[in-house]
Amino acid sequence: MAEQRRQGALKMQLIPNTAVLQRIGTLPLATYQAGETVFAAGTKTGRLLILRKGAVTIEKEGTEIAKVTKPGAVLGELSALLDQPHTADVRTLETSEFRVARAELLEEDSVMLLYVAAILAQRLDHANQALIELKSEIKLHNILGKTIGKAVKKLEDMLSATGGDLVYAPGICSFVGVMV
Repeated sequence: MAEQRRQGALKMQLIPNTAVLQRIGTLPLATYQAGETVFAAGTKTGRLLILRKGAVTIEKEGTEIAKVTKPGAVLGELSALLDQPHTADVRTLETSEFRVARAELLEEDSVMLLYVAAILAQRLDHANQALIELKSEIKLHNILGKTIGKAVKKLEDMLSATGGDLVYAPGICSFVGVMV
């Protein structure tokens, strides 16, 4: 099985399979009202939350980085896996229900660990795609910026080489002594 996974023959479904749904269904349920803080950055709760229904916003240093509405989404997994405080604030946008698990569940239950790993892999893939798009946009901007910069420099060189200054008169653009 490990060899098949390495070769990409086995793929963890991002939609929870029956085993995952059964395990999630046995977890205690918690309800948060709109505007409540589920996780605060810098705190360590030792909990994983699996969204059953509702919507949350994830904010880091005052900037919203995501809105989550998809049932089955796992929150608090980075804190649980890395054994560190939460790195972002998670706040409900509407009344939301979560299944609650101890962080140790990931050590005890390989099915849940694989489920969380698949979610993290999907996020990493999306982040990689966004980075590629951003780098392409920056490269295009730099190319255009350099091209425009070169054109402006060439114009400046042409102006200074002739000893002329750019003169603008309504309807006429000319160098001193030279009509353009």
